[in-house]
Amino acid sequence: MKSHLEFTTQLARQAGATLLDAFNLSGTRASFKADRSFVTQADVAADHLITEAIQAQFPGEAILSEELHNSLPEVTPAMWIVDPLDGTTNFSLGLHVWGVLITRLLDGLPEMTVQYFPLLNEIYTAQRGKGAWLNGNPIHTRPPDPDQPYGFFACCSRTHRRYQISIPYKPRILGAAAYSFCMLARGAALIGMEVSPKIWDIAGAWLLVQEAGGVIQPLEGQAPFPLMAGSAYHQANFPTLGSATPELMEIARNKIAAKS
Repeated sequence: MKSHLEFTTQLARQAGATLLDAFNLSGTRASFKADRSFVTQADVAADHLITEAIQAQFPGEAILSEELHNSLPEVTPAMWIVDPLDGTTNFSLGLHVWGVLITRLLDGLPEMTVQYFPLLNEIYTAQRGKGAWLNGNPIHTRPPDPDQPYGFFACCSRTHRRYQISIPYKPRILGAAAYSFCMLARGAALIGMEVSPKIWDIAGAWLLVQEAGGVIQPLEGQAPFPLMAGSAYHQANFPTLGSATPELMEIARNKIAAKS
């Protein structure tokens, strides 16, 4: 029998292939959802593929997914969080940074994650207590390098609109919340910040960054875990801040202030 990681990795690749079939460099038609985020037919197709496979393999485990199961009537001891297409805007515009996010939780906490970015040929995995990996190679966060003159601050498009930022590193907006934290976990970014991610954007990142040796915390508000039954997760945002080291987390918190 396949391990959970093997099953999830294969499933993420299958969903990635479905998305690749729909991807077009000249763009793909997208529409607005009620919360003004984008959705494409490819999002829904990938969500169907993933959730149906999980339901068939693990019929007693709850699923929380962006497109098909975005509220949580119950919490089971083991459950799944799925974002079938993180970076939908990038996907719809023919840009390359988008991926499939599948995370398994035990007792309400992330236990295993697979994050697959097909056009980048990057698959990030993590298991609680077993480290973080990129394409099968271990990855780690890295503190500032005195021989590298520029640091990298991964953030979202709302960051500088809503916050006064004086972090002394170059900001980069990648357009996919999970990928910002992948950059932190692999040692490329020093700090990562997402202002309004949903739970499916950051569930895997929470585990990946920690297993890579970094720090990840709520920027404001409540922590996302453990999950709570009855919560309308499609309506809740979880502002999140990550850093390569505890010292950088302290620096970041001192240099980020909400605009009035």
